[in-house]
Amino acid sequence: MGQRYARFALFAECMLTGAWLVVAALPVVTLLPAFAAACGHLRRYLDGERAGWREFAAGVVAATRSGWRWSLAWWAGLGLLAFDWAVAGSGLLPGGRVMAGLSVVGALALVVVGLRTAACWPQGPAAVARRAVASDPGGSMLLLGGLAVVAVAGWMLLPLAVPALGCLAGAAVAVERRIGG
Repeated sequence: MGQRYARFALFAECMLTGAWLVVAALPVVTLLPAFAAACGHLRRYLDGERAGWREFAAGVVAATRSGWRWSLAWWAGLGLLAFDWAVAGSGLLPGGRVMAGLSVVGALALVVVGLRTAACWPQGPAAVARRAVASDPGGSMLLLGGLAVVAVAGWMLLPLAVPALGCLAGAAVAVERRIGG
């Protein structure tokens, strides 16, 4: 019986973390630092360390200070891919459907790289992206599935995306622990 309660407690912590993540990501630009802090919070919770609101907030501040360049570059890349998709969908370019498809695939890949990098936040972004994405494509596919779950939950009922984001942070921590990160 104790194991069952421990699993439910982890699920509840993921849901709470999702609410904290959404509040911290309200400025939109702080999405990656908030995700990094959420993953750090869940890591501390799993390790039995102190994991409260104050530690989460300190993690958001620290991740924002050290990773603001990476976060802005990530948003710029997503903006560029969204622009490519919009231009391809205008019908003015030959091969626009192919370009639109490649823009969507590129955006999904960039989102997964950003989430995996944020999940291993204390390490450098380039090293993490290289190690995590190149050496563990299965983990990237798991996170892509998690993104699909967040999208479906948000599509069904928008408030469901909040706990789903916390579960996505939990999945990112699980993927990184799976490969020994």
